[in-house]
Amino acid sequence: MPLKLSLKPGEKFVLNGAVVQNGDRRGVLILQNKASVLREKDILQPEDVNSPAKRIYFPVMMMYLDESAAPKVYDEFALRLTEFMGATRNPDALADCVATSRHVMQREYYKALMAARKLVDYEEGLANVASGIQDRSDAG
Repeated sequence: MPLKLSLKPGEKFVLNGAVVQNGDRRGVLILQNKASVLREKDILQPEDVNSPAKRIYFPVMMMYLDESAAPKVYDEFALRLTEFMGATRNPDALADCVATSRHVMQREYYKALMAARKLVDYEEGLANVASGIQDRSDAG
């Protein structure tokens, strides 16, 4: 089944390890066979790996973009996932951790990446709540 990507002007994405940038107009790209594709918004740079969930997301992203690198980054993924699971009691976050692990074990790296993305979103939600509490206490 083909994958259809609708691209914004200037939007970057990674296609099988190559960084590609759309031109100055909206564009559509149709991939007829299996390929590793990540949009710019889903790409995490090493210098941005600054939280527990991102430490899970990054090695999964590396496994997805270069499956031959999976053995090199798997131990880091497993360590960070174990740490995260030990630090949270949220059942939804724990379910996403289990889903991420299951997909990695089945070499379904894109599905694992999407489950790991939920962990990043969960973590950012916690940070926003904590920031809101801090903002209110500063105002008082």
